[in-house]
Amino acid sequence: MVPSTTGFAPFRDYRTWYRITGELGSGVPLVVLHGGPGCTHNYVLSIAGLANRHRAVVHYDQLGCGESTRLRDAEPGFWTVELFLEELGNLLTHLGIADEYDVLGQSWGGMLAAEHAVRKPAGLRRLVIADSPASMRDWTAAAEKLRAELPGDVRETLERYEAAEDYENPEYKAATDVFYARHVCRIVPNPPEVQRTNEALAEDPTVYRAMNGPNEFHVIGSLRDWSVIDRLPAVEVPTLVVNGRYDEATDDCVRPYLERIPDVRHHRFENSSHMPHVEEQDAYLEIVGAFLEAEK
Repeated sequence: MVPSTTGFAPFRDYRTWYRITGELGSGVPLVVLHGGPGCTHNYVLSIAGLANRHRAVVHYDQLGCGESTRLRDAEPGFWTVELFLEELGNLLTHLGIADEYDVLGQSWGGMLAAEHAVRKPAGLRRLVIADSPASMRDWTAAAEKLRAELPGDVRETLERYEAAEDYENPEYKAATDVFYARHVCRIVPNPPEVQRTNEALAEDPTVYRAMNGPNEFHVIGSLRDWSVIDRLPAVEVPTLVVNGRYDEATDDCVRPYLERIPDVRHHRFENSSHMPHVEEQDAYLEIVGAFLEAEK
């Protein structure tokens, strides 16, 4: 078992909680960006399996999430892409790894990772974009296609309660769970680490509701028009893009990364949806690990 340590990085007037598996200074560290926005590190903790004597793995809870400072009363406009980019940069500096590091972002974390990469940070060595759209309009279009494949009564329930903006109704949540079991995590019931993130998100959905909306497929928050597509040619580092065969981040969602990032490769996990790091954990660690260790 690779040992881990935890701590806090001061950020503005707040604190960012982090977890380091392995030892910094023993090779190029991997920084993991969780999804949401508004989730916690728990559901991506299996990626700590990439830590070894040559690589530390850094997880952290983004501001407003998990063990980091919560801001339930913050106005929706407080939560921006720039805020989370600043937090990431601050963490890299605090840990003393800004000169050389890899980044893996999952879902929203991959969107954040892409935003980080297009700014050409000097220390970024390799990039993994996992289960992430390059445009929220593509994400919404993909969600509509996936919803059309749901049973008719499930579709009707979703539409009825969305029209009433009654997102907390138990019938609406039950219909949402049908989509999630197909396209978010196909291991049902969800593994404990995924359940922990789900519980944390339910307990404090502040960031998620401000930036995304009530759920994965009804995006009405501030990210609804977000896109990085036109800026992707600025990514200068080797990049791996992954998704699952049944992923809500469909092939159409990830295609702009494959078409516009100069040095890119793709792997699709055939038995996974949105969480191949959970659904096909061993294969995931093998594929991502090989990419991180490959020669440029």
